[in-house]
Amino acid sequence: MRETLITNADHILTMDDARLELRGADVLLRGGQIAAVGRGLEAGAGAHVLDAAGCVVTPGLVNTHHHLYQTLTRAVPGGQDALLFGWLKTLYPIWARFGPEEVFTSAQVGLMELALSGCTMTSDHLYLYPNGARLDDTIDAAREVGLRFHPTRGAMSIGESDGGLPPDSLVEREEAILEDCIRVIDAHHDAGEGAMLRVGVAPCSPFSVSRELMRDAALLARDKGVMLHTHLAENDEDIAYSLEQFGCRPGQYAEELGWTGADVWHAHCVKLDGREIDLFARTKTGVAHCPCSNCRLGSGIAPVRAMRDAGVPVGLGVDGSASNDAGNLAAEARQAMLLQRVARGADAMSAREALEIATRGGAEVLGRSDCGRIAPGKRADIAVWDVSGIESAGSWDPAALLLAGPAKVRDLFVEGRQIVENGQFPHLDAGKIIARQNALARALMEQ
Repeated sequence: MRETLITNADHILTMDDARLELRGADVLLRGGQIAAVGRGLEAGAGAHVLDAAGCVVTPGLVNTHHHLYQTLTRAVPGGQDALLFGWLKTLYPIWARFGPEEVFTSAQVGLMELALSGCTMTSDHLYLYPNGARLDDTIDAAREVGLRFHPTRGAMSIGESDGGLPPDSLVEREEAILEDCIRVIDAHHDAGEGAMLRVGVAPCSPFSVSRELMRDAALLARDKGVMLHTHLAENDEDIAYSLEQFGCRPGQYAEELGWTGADVWHAHCVKLDGREIDLFARTKTGVAHCPCSNCRLGSGIAPVRAMRDAGVPVGLGVDGSASNDAGNLAAEARQAMLLQRVARGADAMSAREALEIATRGGAEVLGRSDCGRIAPGKRADIAVWDVSGIESAGSWDPAALLLAGPAKVRDLFVEGRQIVENGQFPHLDAGKIIARQNALARALMEQ
């Protein structure tokens, strides 16, 4: 891999330990890492030199919660105006008709959309496997697109006939779930520095798996040295279910089953109370905050300010495109900032803090101290934002990207490889992939 010199950037927001910001500076990428940051840097013969004049350079954004398969079911009638449980009831029968091609293609599209929004690393929570689909289908898609990928082997084991939400056709035997978790971890997980692929274990939610599976999944994950993920405390229905079925709040349920710690992150957490926030802070349990999806489903505003102030690790997630309808992580960061201001006042969260949550914060939630910041020795995951266009015209502070800046990147590097070039994918036929996605969606609608 040849060197790349990103030169003459108007602003570089490093998100390093000192939160250093540089003007008129350069970043040198070598061997998948950041080799140097500063002014007047030089590259070796044959290096790729990228002129970043008129641009802001940031670490690549990090997405801590997604359901990539849902990219095939955006804006579905019947689910557009429903709360979480009703929305799930509408979508489950459609998802039951998916197969490997639907899962692969929707993952391709979702990953490409994330990349255009500046995302270099994403998790994914795949918890249903109809008609032969496997987690491997999303892994194949990520390798083609080129993003750093943290897929999680999700699962549902309690169907409608046993009092659960999903139809029986979408649930699996718990023994088979654990066996496949072992298979995908052994086949794909890379625990090394700079890993492009790490696998997690992720039962869907407390209302779709048993207490025993939650406990066994935690034991398995720790035996294998991988992270744990699930949905938790998403809305009032979620809290009511926990109180009725388990006799406790979600935080206590998680703690009793071993679902707290630095190797655990929970999606949403909109309804955590003060005691649960203290628990997460004390145990360094992470949270994937999904502001747009929470708004779309009417779930509420997560107490992110209180979480951050207490020391809870917080990252951002776009969530599935069936409950968000978009997979734009830059837009998610702006929404996170605005919602905290709605809830707590105009000084509740700055544009720079929201960007920090979207970069460094997300990397920390996923256990990736090697990513999420621009500093020598960190991975070469870089987003280049063109601020010379109409979105930033008249801005006094172009580095405040989330106040007046583009929602799409000009250039994107993952592990030093250029994934997006001038807003395009040089290694993919985007038009062909989009056409295939739309054809699959039409086929589902006709069924």
